Amino acid sequence: MTDTPEATNDERNWRRHGARYRARRRAVDILFEAEARDIDPVAIVEDRITLSRDPDNSVAPVADYTRQIIVGAAEELDRIDESIERYLSETWELNRLPAVDRAILRVGVWEILFNPEVDGATAVVEGVELASQYGNDVAAPYIHAVLDDVVQAGAADNPFREPVVEAISDADADPQFTPADPTVDAEPRHANAADPGPGPVRKPDSPDV
Repeated sequence: MTDTPEATNDERNWRRHGARYRARRRAVDILFEAEARDIDPVAIVEDRITLSRDPDNSVAPVADYTRQIIVGAAEELDRIDESIERYLSETWELNRLPAVDRAILRVGVWEILFNPEVDGATAVVEGVELASQYGNDVAAPYIHAVLDDVVQAGAADNPFREPVVEAISDADADPQFTPADPTVDAEPRHANAADPGPGPVRKPDSPDV
């Protein structure tokens, strides 16, 4: 009798994470790539969608929810970044954060401000999970604090929040996306040692904590 190999941590995490989480993670990858290459993230999404439909290309399909996040975040980038900067320490600027942290924050804040299909608590939890996977040791706590502050500021009732055109279920969010697929977008790397970590978050018009 052959023993069944014990699942690795990555495999267990894969089973635990739903399609929406994987769609968010793909969106983080694309936002990270777009900033690194200084190109429009929507162009990357549309290019990947086109390539994935060609049987001669081994490009993984892009989930509908991934595209929705990217298009929405690109359209509302200024207001998203304004919200993030409001809750960072006065001594830190958004452009000094590690690029992967910016991408995670932008995905989370877009969901909080502009996607009524996702409640604020879920957006915070998913953002922290992404930060734990991708970020350095301090990423998860401060990303948690920033996203939670956006929620606590009454983001659910903010004037920026608009209904999405079409709700996307977990079953439809991540077509043909498997952990063994070698064609998925490369995951962003951790910030290197030369990249300064973030400072503490703050409430608006209050002393730094």
